Amino acid sequence: MIPRSVSLNFFLLFLVREIATVSALIMAKPNCKDTCGNISIPFPFGIGTGCYMNDWFSVDCNKTTADSPSRAFLSRINMEVLGISLEDRVVRVNSPIISSGCAGRGANLAINMTGSPFAFSSSNRFAAMGCNNHALLNEIKPEIVGCMTSTCGANNLTSFSTEGNENSYCFGNNCCQTSIPSNLQMFNASLGPTEDHQCKLAFIVDGEWSLDNIKSPKAVQDMQHVPVILDWFVYGHDIPVENSDAKYCSPPVKLVSGRWGLRTVILYSNSITCRCNQGYDGNPYLPDGCTDIDQCKIPGVNWCSGMTKCVNVPGWYKCELDKAKITFLILGTATGSLLLLVGIWRLYELVKNRKNIELKKNFKRNGGLLLQQQLSSSDGSIQKTKMFTSKELEKATDRFNDNRILGQGGQGTVYKGMLADGMIVAVKKSKMMDEEKLEEFINEVVILSQLNHRNVVKLLGCCLETEVPLLVYEFIPNGNLFEYIHNQKEEFQFSWEMRLRISTEVARALSYLHSAVSIMIYHRDIKSTNILLDEKFTAKVSDFGTSRSIAIDQTHLTTHVQGTFGYLDPEYFQSSQFTEKSDVYSFGVVLAELLSGQKPISYERSEERRSLATHFILLMEENKMFDILDERLMEQDREEEVIAVANLARRCLNLNGRKRPTMREVAIELEQIRLSKGALHAQQSSKELENIRDEVPSVWEIAGPTSVTIGDFRNGTAPSLDVQPLISHETW
Repeated sequence: MIPRSVSLNFFLLFLVREIATVSALIMAKPNCKDTCGNISIPFPFGIGTGCYMNDWFSVDCNKTTADSPSRAFLSRINMEVLGISLEDRVVRVNSPIISSGCAGRGANLAINMTGSPFAFSSSNRFAAMGCNNHALLNEIKPEIVGCMTSTCGANNLTSFSTEGNENSYCFGNNCCQTSIPSNLQMFNASLGPTEDHQCKLAFIVDGEWSLDNIKSPKAVQDMQHVPVILDWFVYGHDIPVENSDAKYCSPPVKLVSGRWGLRTVILYSNSITCRCNQGYDGNPYLPDGCTDIDQCKIPGVNWCSGMTKCVNVPGWYKCELDKAKITFLILGTATGSLLLLVGIWRLYELVKNRKNIELKKNFKRNGGLLLQQQLSSSDGSIQKTKMFTSKELEKATDRFNDNRILGQGGQGTVYKGMLADGMIVAVKKSKMMDEEKLEEFINEVVILSQLNHRNVVKLLGCCLETEVPLLVYEFIPNGNLFEYIHNQKEEFQFSWEMRLRISTEVARALSYLHSAVSIMIYHRDIKSTNILLDEKFTAKVSDFGTSRSIAIDQTHLTTHVQGTFGYLDPEYFQSSQFTEKSDVYSFGVVLAELLSGQKPISYERSEERRSLATHFILLMEENKMFDILDERLMEQDREEEVIAVANLARRCLNLNGRKRPTMREVAIELEQIRLSKGALHAQQSSKELENIRDEVPSVWEIAGPTSVTIGDFRNGTAPSLDVQPLISHETW
């Protein structure tokens, strides 16, 4: 098999020959054979005296048996030729296999091409096979190149084994491979150890051929040779550089040998490369080897059509007007124009009708009728939701141009758009949904239409005429909270006052969702990327794609576990039961982010502390809370407020959901901390101060936190709690 790039060149060459659209291609010197068997032998290679450029390119054509084709061999290095490419300057040959301890194999033959214009191509691989084989390339010092195979079991001492791994045959299991040095001209290998008397093999092989033909080490056990690719070079003193319209030869390159790191690099000096110019084909290494291609006779090559005809010129072609065709065109144009106008009008009407039918189908499939029914049966507060047309939103988003994308998530893609009245909006294009989820989607739209809170992103309307539903939200310009926590900007001071205010606003919004609407809503994906900041840096809770409503008399929602690692409530992860306290846990992680400036999951921390929630609570238990504080907060002289918020975050992260505060309690406490202005004396009930160390945590639990004061952190009297990792490494 010849490499793909070489195979393509051969294919194009044979295609040109097959369709006989050019004059006979000249590949060999005059009066010289240009084939041996089924192998093409182009100059500078040649068969017989005077047919090759120099002795290195001499080819012997031998007939082994009467029934088999002749075989070509490079005379000087005695390697069988399998194919030659002029354009890629490679020759494909058979290379011997070095063996040790293998019964019935011939003598090992090394290869030495030093001083020749040939070198092993870097597309080859050095491979070794056999149990416990330590194979090394010899005579390439100071570099060491080799690989090592695995040790076989007791039943595999003298045989190859694939152990069923047909698709990964050469990665240590009785077979290994590695790359070879650049410009390698010698091949010999040492195999070891020899004491175990097992059959061991080593060889250099064409990388692409090995992938297609060696499915197990056993496949080469009885082979004597494998194909390899050799690069070949032509020197300026061997061939005159005669450039013309038909061909181009690069001028000789003056290079010297040198070193690259520890590797000695052999750079061939005075070498040239020749090619036939566009519109010509043949052998550029012969004086008149490149001949003109008649593009007019090759189907699909020239672009002359209609009123023109193709005329061949050296190296190209030209298109000339065909007067007979022009006359016929003028006569037919008048009649055709009238028919065309009638047809366009009929087609326009047909497309318009089909589009209207398609819009109605989409509207019905996306639950438009169900949504209209629920809108008409709901109270007046829901009527502000607008039903946008697909035409409006396509125009607003420039037909959903990729340049308008604001973000992408599990529920869909959000685009920036501008309505006809100039209002900037965010348009969320939902992902494809099945019919079972359609009613849930409609219910979600109805619920979001009723939300009216300054810290919740407002839903302006929806569109059901498109293939997938579209939601239209108010546009929030200043990005999300995650960017300001983790991507520090020198020109922007992310102060403690701003962090405390944002956390208070988010707590208000979640408290509103949990207790201030007629139907309780669980957000289910609270994280810093879903908290947007408007032009005044006011927090806006967004992305209700996974949110669910729950009846007032229900205590939880049983669902398939979904969410974002680092924010996911471990209690929900265990039970699949999402409660309002699951949102509280996620909010606690956001508080920890605001305090620490660290990400919810970090592989820079130890496995036990990979989760920020675990790391945060462990440091509080170790009386090292100030070790995790964001350095931007250290000089703002708000220690009492910071510790109060840290205590609150700790309570929100309690693995026992019943012991977490409600979002209403969290919002009230954050308001009190903001109003304290450094004179905080937070009061907590005796129940909140109970030490819960007597509860035995599971592998998912962390013992519930208690409040800690400034004095505790300074005098080292903070209560000690046993802490377990939140989520083990295997979970991820």
